[in-house]
Amino acid sequence: MEFQDVVRRRRMVRKFTGEPVSDESIQRIMRNAVRGPSAGFSQGQGFLVLQGEQLERLAGMFEWWGGEDAKTAPVVVIPFSAKEVYLERYAQADKGWTDRSEDHWPVPYWDIDTGMAALLILQTAVDEGLGAVFFGIDKDTWPELRAAFGVPDMYVPIGMIAIGHPAEEGVSEGASPRTRKRKPLDQVVHWGRWE
Repeated sequence: MEFQDVVRRRRMVRKFTGEPVSDESIQRIMRNAVRGPSAGFSQGQGFLVLQGEQLERLAGMFEWWGGEDAKTAPVVVIPFSAKEVYLERYAQADKGWTDRSEDHWPVPYWDIDTGMAALLILQTAVDEGLGAVFFGIDKDTWPELRAAFGVPDMYVPIGMIAIGHPAEEGVSEGASPRTRKRKPLDQVVHWGRWE
């Protein structure tokens, strides 16, 4: 599939068929996820891929912001960011911020880089002929998630991505694109000066 087609076709899919996702597709999705940018090549992301019985366990733990239908996805990927990895990397001699202070960072690049990896997951799912939806996780559930799946405390989940074969064509029922139009380019892109 051409890249422009991937970009145009990418949407949040909330309903999935029962068809399994091939191991080859999952491997490709995750190989692309780790190709995302990373400040200082810190590589401070981690990804938890859940299928089968692991998903059943997960489904009972959380309110799914992706909707009840998202629970039918055969694969869920949870991208995690690790601020400590970035602080450690930038305390090394070639970076020189030996005090490990977060004050050096104008924005949390650990979360931004993990978000970029999440977009690569969403785009690769489209390229594989799959659908996916990204949704948030209530912060109060993070300790339970970490305990249930052995995730170290330094890793923060930025959300979940449910992946599977789409059960419907077009935009999901009740989805924002049905009720809201995409803003015109000239309202969000400013050339040379914000007017």
